[in-house]
Amino acid sequence: MTQPDHFARLGLPRRFALDLRELERLYLARSRDLHPDFHQLGSSTEQSASLDLSARLNEAYSVLRDPFQRANYLLGLEGGPTAAEQKEMPAAFLEEMLELRMEIEELRETEPADSPARQAMERRLTERRDRLMTDVGVEFEKLSVAGDRSAVLRGIRQRLNALKYVRNLIRDLQSV
Repeated sequence: MTQPDHFARLGLPRRFALDLRELERLYLARSRDLHPDFHQLGSSTEQSASLDLSARLNEAYSVLRDPFQRANYLLGLEGGPTAAEQKEMPAAFLEEMLELRMEIEELRETEPADSPARQAMERRLTERRDRLMTDVGVEFEKLSVAGDRSAVLRGIRQRLNALKYVRNLIRDLQSV
């Protein structure tokens, strides 16, 4: 018997777009049922199973509530390439990321953390991150009707790889 995936574990449809309130509601309901405290009087096998199921539920919730992790997970379920399998990025994108990294280093050296220049850079990067995540969602919607699923899956991976670069830039900008 195969293990249920994170979506099935929480009783959700397997898709990128999720209602986060529904995700939390289902998580809380299931965690109450599975929590080890409710199985203290059970056999050691029942207690062990409760701990295992509770841990799996917590992992599912953690992955699905974060859009980046959810997209990575769903891409794997759909048979898409991993980040290790598809590393290449367009040269123009890599050049842009290098330029942004140099700008960030300069800002970190010359500007206080709450300066308007650093705040402007963070807004710019956050908007870019949000656009990329929106694009990932659009691509997942295309997947169900795509003639060439592999091309769509590769496109999703490329956007997720780009998103990782942008997230790292935001992290670097925010570090002191």
